[in-house]
Amino acid sequence: MMTRSATRPSPLVLASLGLHGGALAAVLAHPSAWPWALGAVAADHALLTAAGLSPRSRLLGPNWTRLPGPGAGVALTIDDGPDPEVTPRVLERLGEYRAPATFFCIGERVRRHPDLTRALIERGHAVENHSQRHLNHFSLLGPRGLASEIERAQESIGVATGQRPRFFRAPAGLRNPFLDPVLQRLGLRLASWTRRGFDTVNSSVEAVYGRLAQDLGAGDILLLHDGHAARTPRGVPVILEVLPRLLDALLGAGLVPVTLGAALT
Repeated sequence: MMTRSATRPSPLVLASLGLHGGALAAVLAHPSAWPWALGAVAADHALLTAAGLSPRSRLLGPNWTRLPGPGAGVALTIDDGPDPEVTPRVLERLGEYRAPATFFCIGERVRRHPDLTRALIERGHAVENHSQRHLNHFSLLGPRGLASEIERAQESIGVATGQRPRFFRAPAGLRNPFLDPVLQRLGLRLASWTRRGFDTVNSSVEAVYGRLAQDLGAGDILLLHDGHAARTPRGVPVILEVLPRLLDALLGAGLVPVTLGAALT
């Protein structure tokens, strides 16, 4: 398993802990200061909540929003699968371009479709951790709940593929201050994205492609979905019509599709 340094809270979390301690000390020393202390704590909680609701924020800990280092790589990341209807067709599209992608898979779906998950690895793609159940209230879980969701997904993916993930992406990108210590303990890196196409709710191929291709450049991490994919008016999963256009744009710009793991080497 990939290791990281000992658990170390982010500067914002450290400041938050200090503020709570200072507020308590102030109230104990001067009980009349409680309105100020309560207001400071409330403002601090509001800031922590806002950071958790911002998928690309680094205030709660390290977070990949772009690939590190130089190079012409762009990471195509595909969430919420594997889906037995959509994922095989996504693999066909990627195979036509010999383009590797990073699939953030849901543990329960991996357990239901282990052969399809293995096919991702066999075709040169990466499979990473997107939690065990993709709970809507994932960001409201405490440390034990977060650890359970992530560890179970690690196990599900490891059993299916023989490889344990090195990256984690939170459901919808939402999290709380308890997540980073769990990831540090498990040796996982948090990855969000540079841009996403909102292709679970937007059925317009033009709109989804336009969001992803805007200012396309080296180091981008782009987000699409094979699971929960929106359909075009003709009933085609949006990702299937966006991918060829996006890959053509990448190649035309001299950019190279890479997995997230490739950026670690």
